[in-house]
Amino acid sequence: MTIGRFTQQLKELRIHCSQTAAGSKGTRDFVLNQFAQIKSANPTIPILVREAQNVEARVFGRYANGVERKIVLESLDESSVAEKIRQIVETAPSRAQV
Repeated sequence: MTIGRFTQQLKELRIHCSQTAAGSKGTRDFVLNQFAQIKSANPTIPILVREAQNVEARVFGRYANGVERKIVLESLDESSVAEKIRQIVETAPSRAQV
């Protein structure tokens, strides 16, 4: 699954995962296989990958309207991680949705 241009409302994308935990494998695979393509399609948006031992795999989107949204990625495979990240990057939530 390919993720292209982000919504203009997205100001930052943060991905957290563990370097070794089995529950972060799909997230690590996503970062290894798709990060470069996503970053080249969105060069002006900060995309941060934070690795820490035994942290829960999750993604955060920070939007222009001050809203931040989180989706847990724990124990998902790479394609499911891509779908969840697509939800974050393609649709900006209203304050009522968070």
